[in-house]
Amino acid sequence: MPHFILEYTDNIAKEANIHELLRKVHQVLISQSDLFPIGGIRSRAIELKEYYVADGTEDDAFVHGTLKIGAGRSEEDKKAVCEEIFSVMKEHFSALYEKRYLALSLELHEFSESGTYKHNNIHRRYQT
Repeated sequence: MPHFILEYTDNIAKEANIHELLRKVHQVLISQSDLFPIGGIRSRAIELKEYYVADGTEDDAFVHGTLKIGAGRSEEDKKAVCEEIFSVMKEHFSALYEKRYLALSLELHEFSESGTYKHNNIHRRYQT
């Protein structure tokens, strides 16, 4: 963990440069390696083809990020990382935001480690 999941409407797919946004989010999370093991960081993006925004009369778009983390970080740490990721999202989409209707959002989903199952040898690469 953490996992970053991005949902975005297909009407911005050509201009959104989603891969670059995911890279930027990884940079934020990697810079917090004392909180998040690098080998556990994952991201994925889901392009939405079926959606409805507001009253449906405009070509509105949205981007919604979810950061999933295991329990145990302080409120200050969680707030700081979410604020930094959301700042990256706002900056990344700033030009698009200026020229069209666009809603950006981010949520944090924190869960108990019980009930999760992991098998990951990527961590070995980052052990010192």
